[in-house]
Parts: sequence; structure tokens; C-alpha cells
Amino acid sequence: MIRKRFVNGARLTGSHLCILIIAMLIASIGLDIDSDIAIVGAMLICPLMGSVLAMAYGIATLDREIAVEAIAGLALQMVFCLITSTLYFKLSPLGTTTAAIIDNSTPTVWDLAVALAGGFAGGLGNSRDQEPATLIAGVAVATALMPPLCAAGYGIAIASGSLFLSALYEFGINVVFIALAAEAVLLLLRVPLKRDLNGDGIVTAEENAEVDELSHKVRRRIIVGTVIFAIPCIVMTAGSIGSAQAGVQDGYGVTETTRELAAVLPSFKNYTVAVETSATEGEEEGLVEREVVAHVTTSEALGAHDRHVARKLIDLNVPELDRVEFDVK
Repeated sequence: MIRKRFVNGARLTGSHLCILIIAMLIASIGLDIDSDIAIVGAMLICPLMGSVLAMAYGIATLDREIAVEAIAGLALQMVFCLITSTLYFKLSPLGTTTAAIIDNSTPTVWDLAVALAGGFAGGLGNSRDQEPATLIAGVAVATALMPPLCAAGYGIAIASGSLFLSALYEFGINVVFIALAAEAVLLLLRVPLKRDLNGDGIVTAEENAEVDELSHKVRRRIIVGTVIFAIPCIVMTAGSIGSAQAGVQDGYGVTETTRELAAVLPSFKNYTVAVETSATEGEEEGLVEREVVAHVTTSEALGAHDRHVARKLIDLNVPELDRVEFDVK
């Protein structure tokens, strides 16, 4: 029964793909108009979670056929999602970089933690008879698989490679750590491994030994691979926190803005906000002038469009901003 519940959710049909496209359109609209309600609604009907859990089952039980089918199905769904969202943002009369788009293209360790918790809940829910569908819908909302794919489509639409890669990486973080946690649940439940390697219906002693050895090897590789995969996410989170610890910036949302700028500016290095004072000259000599100044450091000079986008993102958290200075280092 556990196998059936895990595998059935990954079967692709015409109606499945239609629902996927509709959900993608709703999510794209939600990101475009910054509507949390539309985004949550899209995640509730999004069928991506089924393929992720089936992939986890195939890997955990060493069932290569199920794992390959689930990975192929997930890849096909990703293509449909990217095409749908890219076409939407190409045709949208708005087409601006909203806060929702930035939020879903800036991965942090908290996204990783939510994916782990969600994958554990999803794996546990699929192993029970009681209302697994309701639990899986909640996991889909919590782990937010679809919005990062929408943001990646937006990155393609505006030809922003950095935003596309950042959003796709956030999607990858969710997929990898949901699957990892679900695999852990299956291992804890001692779900039997597929031991008939050659498909002849007979399990020999040699096959048993080979499966046990392969199981340990796969587990080690998965652990090492996921740790390596998480390193960029940890580094980006540490960088954004570090930028926020430089004095008065905490009140100006530097952590959030740093993440947003890193997603939209390919050569971004650092962001700070400071209150600068200077003595005035002339008739009002002796008075002190106070200015709120943001400093954006990049490795290459920014064009007019990138400067405009950066200024708009900074204005969201620093409404009293006087000016932005762009430095190249």
C-alpha cells in the first residue's frame, strides 16, 4: 500500500498536465501582481509533489525503474512550467520585478529547513491511510515547489541569467531536501528494498549481498551530494546575515534587500546602508545635514536599467532614502 501511494502521484496523464499548466498560470499571475492568495491557491492544486515523493521512494528502495520514471516525469513537468511562466511574463503588461518574485528566487537555509520538515511530513503522511491527500496539499504549500519555477520563467522572460539560476537553485533545494527527508522516513519504516535485480523473480544470495552493499553506497553518496548541494545556500545566507550586522542597517531590512539585490544583479558583491552627516556651508554654516545613503558594491559597472531596479528594491525597505551610491571593486 505504501508503494502504491508513493508511486501513483507521479503518473502523468493529459489531465495531470492540464492542471499543472493551470496552476502555473495562477502562480505566475500571483507573482506578477504580488498576490499571496493566488500563489497559495496555485500551490494547493500543483501536482509536482507526487513526482518528488515517487523519486524518493524509488531511491530509498533501490527501485531504478520507479526512480528513473519519477525523475523523467519531474523534468517534463519542469519544462511545461518554465514554458508556461515564460510565455506569461513575455505577454504580461506588467512584467515588473515584484517582491514575491525576489522572495522565490533567493534561497536560504530556512528554505532548506522547511523542505526537510515538509519532506518528513509528506513521507510520513503517504505511509498512513488517514487522509494523506490533505497532508500532502499542506506540504506543497509549506515547501513552495511551484513559485521558484515561476520566478525562473520570469528570469528567462527578462533575459536575467542570475535570477533564473537563483530561482532554479531554490527549486532544486526544495526538491532535493524534500526527497531526502522522505527517504529518511522510508528507511525508518524499514520499507523493503527491491532485491530482484535482474527481474527473473528469483532473489539469490548474491543479489541479496549486492543490494545491501548498493544500499549503503547510495546512502553515502546521497548524504555527501546533498551537503555539497547545500553549500551555496549556506554561503548566501551567511553573507546576507553578515551584511545586516553592520550597525544601523538592521532597521533598514538589509538582510532582505541583500538577498534581492544578489538575485537581480549578476555582479553584486555587497550592500550597506548608513546615516551620513555633513556640515552645511553658506548662510546656514554650522548646521548638520543628515542623509540616509545606500551603498551597492558590484564587480562590474551597472547599466541604467540595473541601477533603476536596484533603487526600486532599496526604496521598499528604506523609504527615507536620500541617495544610492554604486561602487565597483
